[in-house]
Amino acid sequence: MTRAVEADKAARSVPGVSAILPDGAIVELVYRPAEQRTAFVVGHDGEWQLEPHVALSKGRRFVPYSPHNNLLRNGVVLFAAEPEEYETEAALVGAIRTFIHRYVDLSPLFEKLAAYYVLFSWLYDAFNEVPYLRVRGDYGSGKTRFLLAVGSLCYKPIFASGASTVSPLFRMLDTFRGTLVIDESDFRVSDERAEVVKILNNGNGRSFPVLRSEVNTKGEYNPRAYQVFGPKLIGTRGFFDDRALESRCLTEEMGDRPLRDDIPISLPDDFGREALALRNRLLLFRLRSRDRSAPDPALVDRAIEPRLSQIFVPLLSVIDDAVTRQDLVELARRYQRDLVADRGLDTEAQVLDVMLELLLTIEEPYLPVRDIAERFAERYGDDYQRKVTPRWIGGILKRKLRLQTERRHGSYVVPREAFPKLKRLAARYGIEANPTMLPDDSGATLGDVGRG
Repeated sequence: MTRAVEADKAARSVPGVSAILPDGAIVELVYRPAEQRTAFVVGHDGEWQLEPHVALSKGRRFVPYSPHNNLLRNGVVLFAAEPEEYETEAALVGAIRTFIHRYVDLSPLFEKLAAYYVLFSWLYDAFNEVPYLRVRGDYGSGKTRFLLAVGSLCYKPIFASGASTVSPLFRMLDTFRGTLVIDESDFRVSDERAEVVKILNNGNGRSFPVLRSEVNTKGEYNPRAYQVFGPKLIGTRGFFDDRALESRCLTEEMGDRPLRDDIPISLPDDFGREALALRNRLLLFRLRSRDRSAPDPALVDRAIEPRLSQIFVPLLSVIDDAVTRQDLVELARRYQRDLVADRGLDTEAQVLDVMLELLLTIEEPYLPVRDIAERFAERYGDDYQRKVTPRWIGGILKRKLRLQTERRHGSYVVPREAFPKLKRLAARYGIEANPTMLPDDSGATLGDVGRG
């Protein structure tokens, strides 16, 4: 036995599925079930080769998960078998879209978005934020087919439909760092749904792991952080209660039109082979494109809010088709309009509307909270099954609108120093306001400036 072989045998094995090495090399697990074999593809500078393991520092070596791993054998997590040539990026996107069109009935725009989202999922770790792709509809609307067809093409898809509880999801996401494919209706218990929402709330940003309580072998309490960042395909029957989570989703309504006649009712035997062939091409795309992928600051649209820009810019950064990119920009602006319209129905929007009206009549350099409450009760009181009090209105001002109040002459008021913020809040909630009565950042209204 040679010294090199002895050293190799003595190295401590670290199992895994993918890595970016210090020299920039990309390591990805490939799985060939017919051969009962797993290996690593190591790509660097446009070239790649198969390796049984990869040497790490300090006497360790990176080894692929066993081909007998239960998650691999049962298709809970899918991998490519080997890199395959895809010619051009446009040809690859076209092949992805053809596959999706064959098996799923989507609107033309969402079909294009889904194709580019698949592409994006193979590069997602080059970005700090990710959007989610979501379909919404009742039972029998095609959600499951969408999740299966599009999910089968994404980067290391993790199919959560077979999970009896939500607990395994945290470990699978942390271990495989792939694309979560999930239908929320699979988790019917309220506690489980809350855990799913926790994954979705934390999973769109790189720096937000989920902490879970665990007990080590010694019986000691040992909280652990699980990384849940990554792309997600989601199926839901309704809306999320959390509006911030809603804003992270690019959504298609399913079941609103008759199913196309050419959509197969059952998936054919060739479905799995077609999906594998595309994953093989997408693996080569990742090896060639990962190190030159990054968010493009020039794509930030100042007409939409920063939160929406965070989810749209990463996807826009992988789209090189000008027409599709413009379609996505228009979609982002539509989401912005919907967001503002939804806010306009909120209680805080109604309070703000009352404040802007009172600004037209007050003479004092402040707005009494009691006056706001009285006017609010006159206009909107019948819509609420509670008494409108200055204390309740004051809570909305401070906690929802972030407007500071102070005590004057025995009662609380919104001081003039807070008035400049009303202009920004009016724009945020889509409320038309008389610009001559809104103070600028110096505290003077435009009318004051004119009189000066």
